[in-house]
Amino acid sequence: IEIMATDSAFTRDVEAWCCSTGNHLLATSCDKGIYRAVVQRGPSDCNTMAAMPTTKNDEKTFIMFSDDLDKTLATFVLANGAAATGKRVTIFFTFWGLNAIKRVNKPRVKKDIWGRMFGWMLPSHSQKLALSKFNMLGLGRIMMRHLMKLKGVDSLESLRQQAIDNGVEFIACQMSMDVMGIKREELIDEVSIGGVATYMERAEKAGVNLFI
Repeated sequence: IEIMATDSAFTRDVEAWCCSTGNHLLATSCDKGIYRAVVQRGPSDCNTMAAMPTTKNDEKTFIMFSDDLDKTLATFVLANGAAATGKRVTIFFTFWGLNAIKRVNKPRVKKDIWGRMFGWMLPSHSQKLALSKFNMLGLGRIMMRHLMKLKGVDSLESLRQQAIDNGVEFIACQMSMDVMGIKREELIDEVSIGGVATYMERAEKAGVNLFI
């Protein structure tokens, strides 16, 4: 198949992808900012991958602890990249990271005073996430999203949906939900609920574990 992209890193990335998935990169080229690659299904001739020992720990796991817009974007970009290699990918959302998987239109749920306080202080959904730097009372977040749109970069919500479509597993930490007064009904449908044991079971099968 022939693949085309406008990302200057595409040539290097497609070579790495072929090595990871065992496919053969036939050719690459660039013309007027359009990068092309021709890929053939079949055994890869990548010497680097051939030299690596085989392992069963080929899954990928991420702990999403932060709710900073930039860090959340990075998490979903990495998760989608990992899923593109055909491996099982899991994101474990805990504490502030739960804000990235809240519904925009949430149903009314009964909460105690502590749950209501967290609801007042925390972002109500992913579109309200702030930047880790230069947020400038929300102006930085607006500017970042505007620049992403101008540059043709997918929004956080689009990247999240792509991860869902790519089969990335979303697990919300039950303990964090209890502490912060977040109810299951406030989270998007594709999320399952789990605890430390659930994450550790996934992590033991993973060759990559990232805490973000």
